[in-house]
Amino acid sequence: MASTAQWVEGARLRTLPMAMAPVIAGSAAAAGLGAFHPLRALLALVVALLLQIGVNYANDYSDGIRGTDDARVGPLRLVGSGAASPAAVKRAALGCFAVAMVAGLLLVVLSGTWWLLALGAASVAAAWYYTGGSRPYGYRGLGDVFVFVFFGLVATLGTTYTQALTVSAEAVVAAVATGLIATALLMANNIRDIPTDRAVGKHTLAVRLGDRAARGSYVGMLAVALLLVLVVTPANPWLLLVLLLAPVCVPACRRVLTAKDRAQLIPVLRQTGLINLGYSILFTIGILLDLPS
Repeated sequence: MASTAQWVEGARLRTLPMAMAPVIAGSAAAAGLGAFHPLRALLALVVALLLQIGVNYANDYSDGIRGTDDARVGPLRLVGSGAASPAAVKRAALGCFAVAMVAGLLLVVLSGTWWLLALGAASVAAAWYYTGGSRPYGYRGLGDVFVFVFFGLVATLGTTYTQALTVSAEAVVAAVATGLIATALLMANNIRDIPTDRAVGKHTLAVRLGDRAARGSYVGMLAVALLLVLVVTPANPWLLLVLLLAPVCVPACRRVLTAKDRAQLIPVLRQTGLINLGYSILFTIGILLDLPS
């Protein structure tokens, strides 16, 4: 039976900034529209965090029963290591999804955005079938699309919409940027796993691109994410604060481009998550500084 510490490690807390960033940025965009609602923002955060933890447990379960994690480099895998039974990890994943759905339902009730129930159901289904089911799309190079759409566009714009009942250009820029940074985190993870994924037939986008192009795509995604803010800075120059992240991105990019030992990419996952969180915080400061006094 897995210990509490092992369950916490299996939840992969280093990925949680990826879930927090779009909610923070989306709430900031709502504030820019004069419609910030703290309770709705909190519920959106609960949904995002539980979906992220649920995805992590679901991946651990699905990859573990397929044997994908048998020779994986990196953090503890509960099923692959034998620390927890597949059934227990599956229950943990489904439990996270269930609580996320309850929080999402309450958010929909408070905001009156009933059509978002369908989007919420799609989010949970996409989270499970990323590596679950008989034809997991994460094994066909589509996991990056899932992360960009659901942990970027849906999470950010959904957060803004459930508070303001509309979205803004700033919200769209933040959605694309946080989605790209989240996808870069997944790319770094999958670059690390290229040899083992290729061996077991898991054709992630990193496997399909090849090592060199995959490493270059990580740098490109971070660069585009930061430069996108230039689209909205004519209306709000304070958003140029986001560019302060550029020097922070350099060490992570250098490591991704040059690391020969794939285990050296493990710290990049945490660094990229913190870059996403830093983006959302600087974006929020830029929005708040532009609000009428």
